[in-house]
Amino acid sequence: MQFRSFFAALLLTLTSALALAQDKVVYHFDNSDTQATAGLRTLRNYMDTAPNTKIIAVAVGDGVNFLMEGAKDKKNPNIEYGPLISDLVSKGVKFEVCELTLRAMGLKKEQFVMDAGFTPSGVVRIGQLEGQGYGYIKP
Repeated sequence: MQFRSFFAALLLTLTSALALAQDKVVYHFDNSDTQATAGLRTLRNYMDTAPNTKIIAVAVGDGVNFLMEGAKDKKNPNIEYGPLISDLVSKGVKFEVCELTLRAMGLKKEQFVMDAGFTPSGVVRIGQLEGQGYGYIKP
């Protein structure tokens, strides 16, 4: 009987941990040309469906370009990223740009939308978030 109680408690704990993990997601952007428009769309859909989810979008390498001031979709220049990012930030999504990428590409923080935050290393940040139970999505 004691074994059943222990097993039931363990199962409840694991189920609770999985439920918490589903409430936190990290989006990994590394190519603005192929990921930005679709990624922002899925972020919006995610927040519309599960508004209490904690989402952090981490951009590294060429994935930082869509977070630059005035950035637009190359295939559809009518899509300006800044307002879409601001809308997502107002819903609780955080955007973080890799500072290692900035140095490698010769970019400055002032070139990015005001809603963008920064992290010393995007890859390390993604690993840390996954270690904290964040689900991983790469649009």
